[in-house]
Amino acid sequence: MKLPFKTVALIGKYKTPEITGPLLRLAAFLSEQDVSVVVDSLTAEHLKQHDYRVMALDTMGDEVDLAIVLGGDGTMLNIARTLAPLGIPLVGVNQGRLGFLTDISLDTMQQTIAAMLGGNFVTEQRMLLATCILRDGIEVFSSLAFNEVVLHRGNISSMIEFEVRIDDEYLYLQRADGLIVATPTGSTAYALSAGGPILHPSLDLIALVPVCPHTLSNRPIVVKSESLLEILPHRISDARVHFDSHAYFDLQENDKVLVRRHPKPACLLHPVGHSYYRTLREKLLWNKTL
Repeated sequence: MKLPFKTVALIGKYKTPEITGPLLRLAAFLSEQDVSVVVDSLTAEHLKQHDYRVMALDTMGDEVDLAIVLGGDGTMLNIARTLAPLGIPLVGVNQGRLGFLTDISLDTMQQTIAAMLGGNFVTEQRMLLATCILRDGIEVFSSLAFNEVVLHRGNISSMIEFEVRIDDEYLYLQRADGLIVATPTGSTAYALSAGGPILHPSLDLIALVPVCPHTLSNRPIVVKSESLLEILPHRISDARVHFDSHAYFDLQENDKVLVRRHPKPACLLHPVGHSYYRTLREKLLWNKTL
């Protein structure tokens, strides 16, 4: 991480007009702090006239010290998959509904970010998953996921059948609607709604959570992050692998899905005083009278 942050990239929620005003206000504020401002090329297409430098996300690695994402958790998921391998730390300003990953409010973003530029922040490393799909031994698709990799039936009503191996050891053959392979970050997303455990983001663990398994004794299991997971579809007529709901690949029988931890984590920066447990209480409405 490069300190101080001399060049900061601003990235807004794609095709959201409401983000224009806050993003331009933040850009002007950063410029007043003698920070060089860069705007993501897709974001720039939807801004009004401005004088800031425009760069594509995948070219920011050598020049950008920090990226500030204005939007919701979905926007952060999409950006993190691109910028994490480049080693660029991320700050999230929340304009969405939940805000597990984007924890700075629009109302306080200027003073909060000013403090963070001065070095007052908490650093957090978040795991990503790397997936490749083999067909006849040849890689036909690959992708990263910040939350989860999901094998799921398509539009048909019947279950799919798949085998799971961990580090080349047979785990089970399962019939279900699908299987979620989740990072600790993703444990509060789809995996949570499917009955999976909540994992603290500092843990080096991967959760495997079945979706509506045929046998009720098939329960979620948590494995070490160094594990190599193999998912081997058997009976499928319509199945896909989804990556954070932002990308997918249609499977054929005898394809092999390999999932492992990506070597480079995403680096998130939070304001001083950030508490994951407080976030859980607030976002999941714990201790609230409904």
